[in-house]
Amino acid sequence: MTRPTVYLIRMLLFLVAVAVVAGLLGPVLLHIFRNNVGLNSLIVFILVVGIGWNLRQVLRLSPEVTWVETYQTGRARLAALPLPRLLAPMASMLSARDAAGRPGQSHNRVTLSASATRSLLDSIASRLDESRELSRYMTGLLIFLGLLGTFWGLLKTVGSVSDVIQGMSIGASSDLNLMFEQLKSGLAGPLAGMGTAFSASLFGLSGALVLGFLDLTAGQAQNRFFNELEEWLAGLTRLSSGLVSEGEASIPVYVQALLEQTAENMESLQNILARGEDSRAQANQAIVALVERMGAFSDTMRTNQQLMLRIAEAQTALGPALQRIAERRSEGGLDDVARGHLRNIEIYLQRLLTESEQGRAQSTAELRNDLRLLTRTIAALAEEQR
Repeated sequence: MTRPTVYLIRMLLFLVAVAVVAGLLGPVLLHIFRNNVGLNSLIVFILVVGIGWNLRQVLRLSPEVTWVETYQTGRARLAALPLPRLLAPMASMLSARDAAGRPGQSHNRVTLSASATRSLLDSIASRLDESRELSRYMTGLLIFLGLLGTFWGLLKTVGSVSDVIQGMSIGASSDLNLMFEQLKSGLAGPLAGMGTAFSASLFGLSGALVLGFLDLTAGQAQNRFFNELEEWLAGLTRLSSGLVSEGEASIPVYVQALLEQTAENMESLQNILARGEDSRAQANQAIVALVERMGAFSDTMRTNQQLMLRIAEAQTALGPALQRIAERRSEGGLDDVARGHLRNIEIYLQRLLTESEQGRAQSTAELRNDLRLLTRTIAALAEEQR
């Protein structure tokens, strides 16, 4: 989605331009401001508040855009973000849909009905319009204060002119210089009233112009955000079957709710079946691995059996030789060399028996582990089928 930074930079550049113009016309504006300090101060205060409010309207879109982008890319990171304010209804609805989806998968497909999408967009549009109402009111208030100062100054001007005319006395013995002095002093009131009228109009209309541009830019940022959000939600919207056209009678509300509930149940059933297929595939992989290990164990057992047969044959072949050696020993005919050979043969036989027992124990332990794994896999499959 588009970041509101572009619109914020545009607003700041406009404010900088206004500040530069106000700085160049500073002495003139200060002189005009002194014609009516109270009213002009109120106009400037409302202008500053309106500028801050419009900047806030653009800045508050940034967390909403961040939340939507995070939801689109990685929903597991949503817990670290604060809850959105403008998108609060949509966040709660999508969170509920995610909780009802497939566990362990953060990117499952979320679909919304056309009525749900329409209600979400209406809620967001009303929130955006509500936030812009105060800015529009401030713009109108500046225009009103400018007009109020204009009429106030005109009323003061009319009253002062009336007092001047009533205070003038024209006669045959009147001094002309004194009459002009009275007229000059009397015109100070009408001129002050005209200054109030024109200064209030100047500050009011200028402030309304500034707030109008800021409100226009903030409205463009909000409209851009709303349009992109509408495009994204349109991709998540599940359209109806179209069995009833727009010109025919509409489906009753309870029937539509029943159909939507049925569709949700079908989606849940599809998710359950998909989870069952995944579990069955994992169980098949475990069984294949177990079969491979059992085959390797069978080969090991076959090798051990052949080794045991060879040992038995060797023992059988050694029987007559040992018997002859025993006879010669009983006759006293064995020497030290023969005794050493016999001792070595005994040591080798003991070592061979020990290794055979260890191999048999290891093979038995592996067989027990494989049988235990097979038992657990079959039990897990039985629980999932339940």
